[in-house]
Formats: sequence, structure tokens, C-alpha cells
Amino acid sequence: MTSEEIKKLIRDIPDFPKPGIMFRDITPLIGNARGFAAVVDQMAEPYLGAVDVVLGIESRGFIVGAPVAYRLGVGLTIARKPGKLPFHFFDQTYDLEYGSASLQIHQDGVVNGARVLIADDLLATGGTADAAVRLVRKLGGNVVGCAFIVELDGLKGRERLAPINCFSLIHYD
Repeated sequence: MTSEEIKKLIRDIPDFPKPGIMFRDITPLIGNARGFAAVVDQMAEPYLGAVDVVLGIESRGFIVGAPVAYRLGVGLTIARKPGKLPFHFFDQTYDLEYGSASLQIHQDGVVNGARVLIADDLLATGGTADAAVRLVRKLGGNVVGCAFIVELDGLKGRERLAPINCFSLIHYD
């Protein structure tokens, strides 16, 4: 399935969650068996043999992270919003356009020296992915790349994550 065919399965929702925002809804894409399989295969392909674990970022990163990890033959670890992890964790706060947020990861979620692929549905400003990178580094892991379904190029998230390799299937201005 081509990028254009995948893009046609993403629904645009104007003015969500607030006026002026164009929300890129992946639910029709992940509800399409052929489209979802293509996304998983294409996100995993550049990282075959190069990754020890995939980190999925809450919450849509879980949707793509788990099958990508399966496709790569590695495990999945997760970065969650505060208050959802029951064991010892590290916390990373990051800025948003309208405030701040935090991600947490179990302290045993990444072993020292592990090669980690961060997976999420969308790259915008890069704040959330950058927080995930910082958590992986706190645990001694090495981020080999970040893989996304959608990238909003105009928000320059890729620049924020540089020099980490970023792979995105679909690009919007």
C-alpha cells in the first residue's frame, strides 16, 4: 500500500480539539486491516535487526508500538501519563504550547545499552517524543530512531529531535 493510499485512510477533523487545529484521525486507518498491516510493516522495515525494544508512547503509540515490536521480534516498553505505572519509575516533564505534561517509564523498562525505537502516531512539535528520548537515556538506553505514522512538517518536531533518525510515513505541511 502506497503512502497516498494510507493517507486517504486518515480522516481530517477541523477545529479539534480547538479552533484552528486540523486533527489527523488515524482510527479509520487502524480499522482497515490492509492499511494497518501496511503501516506496521513500513514502520518496522527500516529497523529490522537494529532494535532491542520498542517504546510506545501513551496512548496511540501503544496502538502502533505493540505490532511494530511484534514485527521486529522484540519486546515493548511503555511511557505513560503520570499515575498509571504501579512500579518504580522515572518521570520526565516537558512543555506544551498550553502548559506542561509528564511521561513516566518503569525503571526496568529499558536495560542499559538497549537499542530503542520510539513509536508514536504523530510527530508535531517533538515535545512528547523528546521526553521519551530523555527517559530512555536516563535508563542507559540508546535511541536508534523514532517512527511515526504522521508528521506535521511545519511544526519542526524532527529538528527538535535531531540528530535522532526520524521516520514518518505521511507528511502534512
